[in-house]
Amino acid sequence: MKDAIEKVFQSLKNDIDIKPLRVWTTKSLCGAILIGFLAQLIISLIRYDYKELNHIAPKFIKISLMNLTVTIETTKSDSKRKIFSNFDPINELICCQNTAIT
Repeated sequence: MKDAIEKVFQSLKNDIDIKPLRVWTTKSLCGAILIGFLAQLIISLIRYDYKELNHIAPKFIKISLMNLTVTIETTKSDSKRKIFSNFDPINELICCQNTAIT
């Protein structure tokens, strides 16, 4: 059990890049750790859903998703157009498979 907990915290430090926590209250500490665990959970679920990503390290999945950008262009008639850019094979698989981007 101790080994599993150490691996999770090692992943939070190295893959999710949770920085040293400098907080003053217990609630702040719990909140920062919760956000890190949620990020780890989301990446784990992505790796579970997409078998092609099983061999990809969580750190690279996170970097790929961070590089994906959306630009929203608004015209004078208040219509909006979304422009997606910086696709790579990882984020394209996650964002575009079985969904229509509007």
